[in-house]
Amino acid sequence: MTMGDRLRELRLSKNLSQEEVSRHIGITRSAYSHYEINNRQPVYETLMKLAAFFEVSLDYMIGGDQNQSDSQQLNKDTLDLLQTLNRMEPDKRKLYIEQMMKLLRQTESAG
Repeated sequence: MTMGDRLRELRLSKNLSQEEVSRHIGITRSAYSHYEINNRQPVYETLMKLAAFFEVSLDYMIGGDQNQSDSQQLNKDTLDLLQTLNRMEPDKRKLYIEQMMKLLRQTESAG
């Protein structure tokens, strides 16, 4: 099953139009339509939004088996974080990213 087939199946299972899905994730209906007919592939951020919207894993979106364990929550958490960062002023966003990276490096070196 292609990613386009999977997107169409997920959309129809929720009784949604292409317009409704595209509006929710912030793209044009035309762009979404191209994903469903496999004319284009979504960029990573859009793919994450689609997976979170349909409540499936990224692996499932790109053709793997459905596994909604921790990876699904990680996708939602990651999307929430990206959306929060995108709403920040650029200087503040840079500061937060630097602080998060510092914490991650400390965690890696401690473990």
